[in-house]
Amino acid sequence: MPKPLTTVAFDADDTLWHNERFFRVTQERFAELLMDHTPQDMGPEQLDRLLLEAEGRNLGRYGYGVKGFTLSMIETAIDVTDARVPAKVIQELLEAGQMMLSYPIELLPHAKSAVTALSAEYELILITKGDLLDQERKLAQSGLGDMFDGVEIVSEKTAAAYHDIFKRHGHEPGQVMMVGNSMRSDILPVLEAGGWATFVPHGLVWDHEHAEPPTDQSRYFEIEDLGGLVDLIKRLPL
Repeated sequence: MPKPLTTVAFDADDTLWHNERFFRVTQERFAELLMDHTPQDMGPEQLDRLLLEAEGRNLGRYGYGVKGFTLSMIETAIDVTDARVPAKVIQELLEAGQMMLSYPIELLPHAKSAVTALSAEYELILITKGDLLDQERKLAQSGLGDMFDGVEIVSEKTAAAYHDIFKRHGHEPGQVMMVGNSMRSDILPVLEAGGWATFVPHGLVWDHEHAEPPTDQSRYFEIEDLGGLVDLIKRLPL
């Protein structure tokens, strides 16, 4: 028989607060800065593709987050200009990355009410990828930090990583519901580990996080926004 749900785990970026839109704004700025320094036949779409490829190559070196993104912008700028990119452009790319680390946190709809309601009945864990200092800053500024019983900032979200986190907190995977906006990182590996997963789509999703939804899985759910999470959990067959 299934064991009662004891824990709700949340992703952070674009699940509890806005994040991807700041990357999109900075990426537009990146294209503007390089406009006069790239070949005439290189448009913004090709530049975006090359930046995405650089980000993918660098995940193993820099991990996720603003710092890795900034270094990937600089690497791409050097590559597409045959190392002729002006130092002024490099400086402005660094400043754009630094600005991303100072944007104020804006919670997504129903994030605070959902976390508050669930914290009264369940253990809550925040499980996120990214730079340690930046994620700690965002959690502190969100006003939600005191509601979480544990915070896990990981280099990659895999089934093994989730299993270890759940075990470390004293729970079996079948007792945990993971809530997030990334199909590849928040949903599929949790289901593989034996847990429950609720997908909360966000309008902006990094290309690396796309994957097909596991609609044949009985432990998989999708809600429009966090306003439906509490009722969903109450209706689970546990």
